[in-house]
Amino acid sequence: MTYLYSFIFVGLVSALGQLILDNTKLTPGHITSIFVVVGAFLDIFNIYDHIINFVGAGAMVPITSFGHSLIHGALAKTSEMGLSGILMGMFDLTSAGIISAIIFSFAFSLIFNSKD
Repeated sequence: MTYLYSFIFVGLVSALGQLILDNTKLTPGHITSIFVVVGAFLDIFNIYDHIINFVGAGAMVPITSFGHSLIHGALAKTSEMGLSGILMGMFDLTSAGIISAIIFSFAFSLIFNSKD
């Protein structure tokens, strides 16, 4: 049943993003930023953790989980180190994803040419 819940959750997030893209003048970058902020907002009030417990790993797939990871790490390090732990906590949980995005972007820019 968890697989079905995961599939439905990711499908709903994707469908919502597509509806926003089709019916507004927002760019994909705007929509991505909105989803990151929504994920961060849901994590501040511990709602995203309940979604993860109900849906399973499917809640960690969409871009909303990046906002969740940013705030989750920041809150964890803040409780340990105080205010100086905010930035350290944000990058603690998300550093692997950020670094891999930078490395893959650089590698693909060497292999492929842009259309412009």
